[in-house]
Amino acid sequence: MTEVSRSASASSALSSEERLLAAIAYGESSTRDLYEEMAALASVMVRQMKARGYSTIDAFTSKDKNFSFVRADGNARYAKLMKATEKDIEKSPPMSDAVKAARNAFSGGVDFSNGAYFWDGADIKSNYKHHAKVKSGIHITDPVHNIYGISDSGKTKILYKTVKKKVGGQVKTVREEVGRYSWVYESTAGVGGTIFWRYGRDWVTVTRAKEYR
Repeated sequence: MTEVSRSASASSALSSEERLLAAIAYGESSTRDLYEEMAALASVMVRQMKARGYSTIDAFTSKDKNFSFVRADGNARYAKLMKATEKDIEKSPPMSDAVKAARNAFSGGVDFSNGAYFWDGADIKSNYKHHAKVKSGIHITDPVHNIYGISDSGKTKILYKTVKKKVGGQVKTVREEVGRYSWVYESTAGVGGTIFWRYGRDWVTVTRAKEYR
């Protein structure tokens, strides 16, 4: 991105929603400061906001505090952008890119997350054995996504339901298969220091889960 285009992306007046989303994307992204990573994070936030029925990022992150922790956990990058003047932002290529990323997400621009609803940073490798997603079952759909060189943890699971059937003139209780799945999360992208995920289609079908919860 050139200095001219970067400056232009952050030159117009910054709304409170754009600043908040930019700060979240900046705070959640790795220190590699890649525009594509911040844009992907911003796209996930907007997708989740809409899916959960919120009209603003502020309302979403104020009510669903467990989705993005940077507003409350003392994240320095988040705080830096929230406190920065617009001139400070224009002078900072990474913060300018964060603003551009927020505007891209709000306008329905390029989604570098490829339809993700969730993400993970380096902790999925450092805390692999105890990571909640790993325990649930993950599947890397493309080697390009595997920026941390982690292994799939999926195992085939079968869900059953108990029904009563007439067998040989007698009513018996039997188990019938409802369906099966091999993982809960499947990767959609690996950008910068972030792996992006969505629920596996088999898991959604079998459990009738919502894609965003």
